Amino acid sequence: MEECIRITNLTKTFQGKTALNQLNCVVRQGEIYGFLGPSGAGKTTTIKLLTGQLSPQSGELTVLGQPVVCGRGSLYSQIGVLTDTSGFYEKMTVRENLRLFARISQTSQTRVQQVLTQLGLADHQNKKAEKLSRGMKQRLMFARAILHQPKLLFLDEPTANLDPATSADVHALIREMNRQGTTIFLTTHNMEEAQELCDRVAFLNEGHLVEEGTPQALRLKYAEDSVELRYQDGTTLRVRKEPEAIREALKHEGRLLTIHSQEPDLKTIFLQLTGRDLR
Repeated sequence: MEECIRITNLTKTFQGKTALNQLNCVVRQGEIYGFLGPSGAGKTTTIKLLTGQLSPQSGELTVLGQPVVCGRGSLYSQIGVLTDTSGFYEKMTVRENLRLFARISQTSQTRVQQVLTQLGLADHQNKKAEKLSRGMKQRLMFARAILHQPKLLFLDEPTANLDPATSADVHALIREMNRQGTTIFLTTHNMEEAQELCDRVAFLNEGHLVEEGTPQALRLKYAEDSVELRYQDGTTLRVRKEPEAIREALKHEGRLLTIHSQEPDLKTIFLQLTGRDLR
């Protein structure tokens, strides 16, 4: 699979404090890549570096086969960005906002109606943005980010402070954009979200990449060396993950209901690796 992003020995400091330290990773085209860590870990800084908003102290950044240079806009037509600072004009309608952004990005006006329909905004297109619910405002920001049909979409904490129902809607939008071929670089401190959405994840802690892999592979890697057997009579047995121990447990007279491997969730793995909570 072709590379979409390559980060090589990336270091970034602010006023003598290191935000990223010799960071290395590769994002493949067509995947949802989760960049995970607590607030202050360096996630947003990484997005700003990858989108040319900041310059690194050292290291190399390649996006869609091109080296990233701060302030050079050659990549902007191929990438979309949604962050907590993404905005729109409150006094303009939904449609007016998208028509304006279409002109700025030199996108066909016919694309505006396509996006309004795709993101469920068509019935709200004549409503002023300030009158939208929080979920609809998030949809409008998504619409702005994908209006020009980017090959790569950066999403920085896209469901932060959203209620569960709205978060579920955002997850559906992310999956749909990915199905249509968009590579997605997702930062979050919500490990449940990452486990549900991402093809691969990376754990970032104090500027260092401490682990990377598919959610399932990581859960298996850090699983306990035991399995739990539950029987209809209420008996629960936990035995070592060895054929002889499991065979012995299966001799229990009760009817076996389930066998569970003791796989941790991503939050538990992150805590185990770093000793840090995600808040």
